Amino acid sequence: MPNITPEQMRFWSPSVRELEPYVPGEQPKIQNLLKLNTNENPYPPSPKVVAAVQKVLENSADALRLYPDPDATELKQAIAAQQNVPVEQVFVGNGSDEVLAHIFKAFFVQDKPILYPDITYSFYPVYSQFFGISAQSKIIPLNDDFEIVVDDYKQPNGGIIITNPNAPTSIALGLSAIEEVLQANPDSVVLVDEAYVDFGAESAVSLVEKYDNLVVCQTTSKSRSLAGLRVGFAIAQPHLIAALEAVKNSFNSYPIDRFAIAAAVASFEDQDYFEAQCQKVIANRQKLVAQLAELGFKVLPSSANFIFATLPDRDAGELATALREKGVIVRYFNKPRINQFLRITIGTDEQNQRLVDTLRNNILD
Repeated sequence: MPNITPEQMRFWSPSVRELEPYVPGEQPKIQNLLKLNTNENPYPPSPKVVAAVQKVLENSADALRLYPDPDATELKQAIAAQQNVPVEQVFVGNGSDEVLAHIFKAFFVQDKPILYPDITYSFYPVYSQFFGISAQSKIIPLNDDFEIVVDDYKQPNGGIIITNPNAPTSIALGLSAIEEVLQANPDSVVLVDEAYVDFGAESAVSLVEKYDNLVVCQTTSKSRSLAGLRVGFAIAQPHLIAALEAVKNSFNSYPIDRFAIAAAVASFEDQDYFEAQCQKVIANRQKLVAQLAELGFKVLPSSANFIFATLPDRDAGELATALREKGVIVRYFNKPRINQFLRITIGTDEQNQRLVDTLRNNILD
C-alpha cells in the first residue's frame, strides 16, 4: 500500500481507516524461483478442464458479451453430484474467501461471541474487523500440540469456525470431534472450512443432512488446481443456503464467470483424475516429511497439501531468508507461538528434492 497521509485519509470511511487487511502469500515475478509458499497444487488441472475452457473460447463473442448464469446452475449440479447432496444444499462463490465473507455476513454479524482458534486461517480476524464484530470474537488457544480441544467450544457463543485440516498447522480434527461440537451447539452455526480436506482429512459434508446448524466450505483452488479461476462453494441445509443467496445477491449477482463455471464443472466430472493427483500430493508429502526428519526437522502431522515444520536451534525466519536467497520460497509467519515454524507447500517430487538438497548442501552443511 502506498504511503497515505492523514489528510488524504479524511475521505476514507472511519471503519476502513482501522482495517488491517489480510496479507496473501507472495506471488514472485522473479524467474526460476521454487514457489512453495501459497499451497497451490503442483500438478495441472484435468485435461478436460482445458478442453472445457477452449470450448467456451470457441464461442467467445457471446461468452464475453453476455452475463454468465447468476445461479451457476450447471456448476451447482456438478458439485451436488460429486458431493452426493441435493443441489438445493449447494452455494457457490468467487473463491472460498468470498464464500467465507458471505458466511460471516449471513450468520456471524451479531452480539454473541464468535469462537475460533488462536492459530488458524488469518482471514478470520480480518473478516471480524471488516464486519465490525472483532469485539465479539473470542479466540480459543490451541493446546500445546497445536490441536483443537473440543471441550473449549462448549460455551455460549453466536457461531464457531473450525478449519479442518487447520491452517497453517496442517493438523486435522476427526469427524467424531466435529460432530461433538455440532451437538454441543445446536443453536449456533458451525462453519467447517475444508480448503485442504481432500489431502487426507474426513469431510463433514456427510453430516449436513443430520445437523441444521452446519455449513461446510470448500474450494477448487487446492486439490483441483484451479486457484487461478476462483471457485469456492458451501454445502448446508436449504435454510442456510437461502441466507447466503440473499447476501450474495445483495453484493454481486454474477460472482462466477463463464470460463470458471465451465472449468469447474469439467473438474468435478473428472473424478478419477482428481483422486490420482491428490494421491500424488499425499505420497510426495510423506516422502518430504521423512527427508526433513532426517535433517533434524520436527514436522507436525499433516493432512493437507503443506507441512508445518520447525528446526530446533535454528531460527525459522533466518531459514526462510536463507532459502529465498537460494531461490526457494516458503511461508514464514512472524506471529506468537508459530514464529519458529515454516509452512512448506508440497511440490512435485522433483521440487521437494530441490528444497531438501538446498537445505542439506547450502544451508545446513
